[in-house]
Amino acid sequence: MIGRLKGIIAEKQAPLLVIDVAGVGYEVEAPMTTFYQLPDTGSEVILHTHFVVREDAQLLYGFYDKQERELFRQLIKVNGVGPKMALAILSGIEGMEFVRCVQDHDTQTLVKLPGVGKKTAERLVIEMQDRLRAWVPVLPEPGSAAKTPQRPPLQTATNDAESALIALGYKPTEASRAIAAIDCEGLSSEEIIRLALRRMVN
Repeated sequence: MIGRLKGIIAEKQAPLLVIDVAGVGYEVEAPMTTFYQLPDTGSEVILHTHFVVREDAQLLYGFYDKQERELFRQLIKVNGVGPKMALAILSGIEGMEFVRCVQDHDTQTLVKLPGVGKKTAERLVIEMQDRLRAWVPVLPEPGSAAKTPQRPPLQTATNDAESALIALGYKPTEASRAIAAIDCEGLSSEEIIRLALRRMVN
C-alpha cells in the first residue's frame, strides 16, 4: 500500500499528475479540490494517497489532505460509486458542502454532479448519513496556502480546462458551454475549471 508521496510535480494536467520521487515518476489522479491547492510544476508537494489494484491496472489517487482522502474512501464504499465517480464528486463540490447535502438530504444538488443520477444520489444520502455525522472541517496548516498558478496562454488554459471537465465525466457540450460563459482572460486552467464547475452545479 502506498499511503503518501513526497516529491516534485513533473507534470500537471487535471485530473492527472506525475510526481517525481527520487527519479521514479508516479502517475496520480487527483480531484480538482487538490489541484486548486497545488504549487507550480517543478515544486515539491506531499500527497496523501489511496492505492487501488484491479485485474487490469494499478491506480494511485492523491489528495492534498488526509480528510479529503478519507471522504474519497467513504465514497467508494457506496454501492455503485467507483473511484472515477468519487473523484468527479470531490471535484464538483467542496467536501463540507457535500457533507451538508448528505445531512440535509439534498439530492437535488447531488444529481447535478457528473454520473450521479437520482438513485445514486439517494444511495449517497442513505449510506453516508452515519459515516459523516461527526464530520468536521480540517483547517489548513499555517503557510500551506498554494502558490498563485502560472498563467498559460488563454487557448491552452481553456483547452486544458475542457479536457479536464470531460475526463471528470461531463459531456463535451456541457464542458464547452460552461467555459464559454466565463470570462477566461488571465485565468489559469484550474481557475477556469473551478468557475465552470460552479456554474454546472449551482
